[in-house]
Amino acid sequence: MNEHISVKKMWIDFLSTIGENEETTEKKYSSWYFCNNEKDANDLAELVKMGIKKATTTSLWGLEHDKEPVPQVGEYSVITDWNGVAMCIIQTAKVDIMPFNQVSSDFAATEGEGDKSLTYWRKVHKKFFTEELKSRGMKFSDEMPVVCEEFNVVFQYY
Repeated sequence: MNEHISVKKMWIDFLSTIGENEETTEKKYSSWYFCNNEKDANDLAELVKMGIKKATTTSLWGLEHDKEPVPQVGEYSVITDWNGVAMCIIQTAKVDIMPFNQVSSDFAATEGEGDKSLTYWRKVHKKFFTEELKSRGMKFSDEMPVVCEEFNVVFQYY
């Protein structure tokens, strides 16, 4: 899929705010949206912009299956809505890999979804990971490794 024009524009605008430009910077970015459906992707992007959602969780098995790298501290991501329109830029601040069943209530609250409880977090993430892994021929497990990523919004339009 082609990147929406707003993604590159936001990246260039961000670089200008830190005294850099696209030609000389060594900084790189990826662009993506949360979740696997339009409503959640758009809702979660809004939670990030509002400063409520400050973390996300990814299946390590899913990343390995898709040959995608584990997020690294310092990396930049342009978060988009479902249609690929840039919403904000985040920078990864912390990455931990742990079994699904060891994710803490503090981390669940940092994700900022639903009522911010660990019970809610487990329910929605178990459903998401079950669907994601099934599509790859794998099965969800409470002991499966997940990538817990905390981030900061570093740029958005107001």
